[in-house]
Amino acid sequence: MTAINTHAPFVPGRLEQMSTRIAFFIAGFGLAAWAPLVPYAKARAGLDEATLGLLLLCLGAGSILAMPISGLLATRFGCRRVLVVGTILICLSLPLLATASTLPLLIATLFMFGAGLGAVDSTVNLQAVIVERASGRHMMSGFHGLFSVGGIAGAAGVSALLALGLSPLWAIAAVVVLILAALAKAAPHLLPYGSESSGPAFAVPHGVVLFIGVLCFIVFLAEGAMLDWSAVFLTTEKSLGEAYAGLGYAAFALTMTVGRLLGDTIVRRLGARRVIVLGGLFAAFGMALATLAPNWELSLLGYALVGVGCSNIVPVLYTAVGKQTVMPESIAVPAITTLGYAGILAGPAAIGFIAHASSLSLAFLLITALLLGVAISGRRIQV
Repeated sequence: MTAINTHAPFVPGRLEQMSTRIAFFIAGFGLAAWAPLVPYAKARAGLDEATLGLLLLCLGAGSILAMPISGLLATRFGCRRVLVVGTILICLSLPLLATASTLPLLIATLFMFGAGLGAVDSTVNLQAVIVERASGRHMMSGFHGLFSVGGIAGAAGVSALLALGLSPLWAIAAVVVLILAALAKAAPHLLPYGSESSGPAFAVPHGVVLFIGVLCFIVFLAEGAMLDWSAVFLTTEKSLGEAYAGLGYAAFALTMTVGRLLGDTIVRRLGARRVIVLGGLFAAFGMALATLAPNWELSLLGYALVGVGCSNIVPVLYTAVGKQTVMPESIAVPAITTLGYAGILAGPAAIGFIAHASSLSLAFLLITALLLGVAISGRRIQV
């Protein structure tokens, strides 16, 4: 199936770059807005930890199923329509997540929320590949930096509104208004077309696309480890008080965001291959330091170095996908996005199994070895 090419003479410019940044912000903002709602949903539905863990898989399932479909739809109907529909799904889901009190409704709503996030995340990366290529310069790290900024703003903003005494529904209403305002600003300049490449609706990634996808899986696995296990590690292994355990992920997220916002300049000066090699080395050293350090202060430094190292690897890999010719980018971009999400979803669970069988320290050291593998593999990527 071929893309609609009535807009082929059009070349994306600054307005399309702006709309891409806004769409990345929406993706990060919408996802993070859900995090402060989790305890409320757990209490309303009377869920135990095990049931909550299974419930949260519905979000990932919705995202992973939506990603390859969104690539096909973006090619046929254009990025703009898919991004608008995906954003509307997010806006419809969030108020339900703030009020739902039964398990079946939460399952259905989280699946819809995940589908909206998956559609937006996959399609905005496809648009980013097209816009960056048209610009002739490195822009991907800056795009992904807006996702990180959105994540910080969403989590902090909703938490602040809840702390001020607003109900979850009113806090989420403010989020929805902001998302819709951002969408109204971006929509006129979202790409009305998708990739001009053709291919089947679904295809198993192979060749360099599979190679890139595996590297994305590892980096996202490290990110998932930071999100789900850094606090546990600091409290159980480094004797840090529970009230301060979130500092590990905060250190990682801060350096990740700053690194991405500065990333386009870094990539231009160092080159894409060096960014992958040095990033993998920094991340591996940081993970090893956080794991083996004698005190929690050095562990925080290690987590910060993991953020520095990981910050620009995935954006560079997305740029590489836009340059390969093994698979159509309308299939390749959703494929590596899906593999990345699989790393976030499956990785923390695997870490839990390893920690149960041996120790959390061993699990983190295995991630260190995988990050070293990313650094070694970086020399083979054509960017």
